[in-house]
Amino acid sequence: MALSTFIFPQLLRIVKPRLETLRMCRKMSMLVETNCVHPMKRNSILMVLFLCLLFPVASPGQEVPASSATPVPYASVSQLNGMLAQLEQASQTALADLSKLRIEKWKTDSTYKRQSLANAESIRRNLGSALPEMINQLRSSPEDLTASFKLYRNLDALYDVLGNVAESAGAFGSKDEFQWLANDLSAIERSRRAFADRVETLTASKESELNQLRTQVKTLLAATPPPPPKKVIVDDTEPQKPPPKKKTAQKTTKPPVPPTQPAQSQPQ
Repeated sequence: MALSTFIFPQLLRIVKPRLETLRMCRKMSMLVETNCVHPMKRNSILMVLFLCLLFPVASPGQEVPASSATPVPYASVSQLNGMLAQLEQASQTALADLSKLRIEKWKTDSTYKRQSLANAESIRRNLGSALPEMINQLRSSPEDLTASFKLYRNLDALYDVLGNVAESAGAFGSKDEFQWLANDLSAIERSRRAFADRVETLTASKESELNQLRTQVKTLLAATPPPPPKKVIVDDTEPQKPPPKKKTAQKTTKPPVPPTQPAQSQPQ
């Protein structure tokens, strides 16, 4: 009884988003079949149906469980766990070595000592807070490309600052301090290269999946019939309107000029 009580809620969380997706797809397909949708919108609806089948839609107010996502290959998870374990070990060792530094006793001026102390404190904060958060985020999403690149970029910046402190320890500190930091720098460098290779591999894999999805969408769109041509109806029964009459300018008639009488000659 206890086992069924635990399993049934888990199955319901996985199956319910799928049922919501299928129900929505069925409604949309019925609209297409009954010709209730304009032909120009059928291609868009078919594309939405295709994407819905790939990515399940959760009901309102419900999150899609992580188990409903695409499963990550075991080899990828195993590789990531080994890389994260090495990085965590290198981080703990570096924190211990940084706590043993005596920068205030280095043979240099006070300005350079303050800069080295600030760099060492920045590394401690990164290794103690920012880096563990990135590791946990990547562990929960092993093939998240954004989280992988974020961790790699942090390791790249961490390597530069730690290399500066190690170089200063070799110039102004003791041999032991330089050896500690040199070993820590080598461990961080190995992790940085490993994550750089993983980011490159994940990028190529995601690009391949995207190209396959594009090809499938193009194939689906090519299989749909083209919309019927539009018919233009011309109504020639309407009588033609008479052309507008041109306005003629009225001629202005001048009044007749009376004839001039010849002047009478007076008698002499």
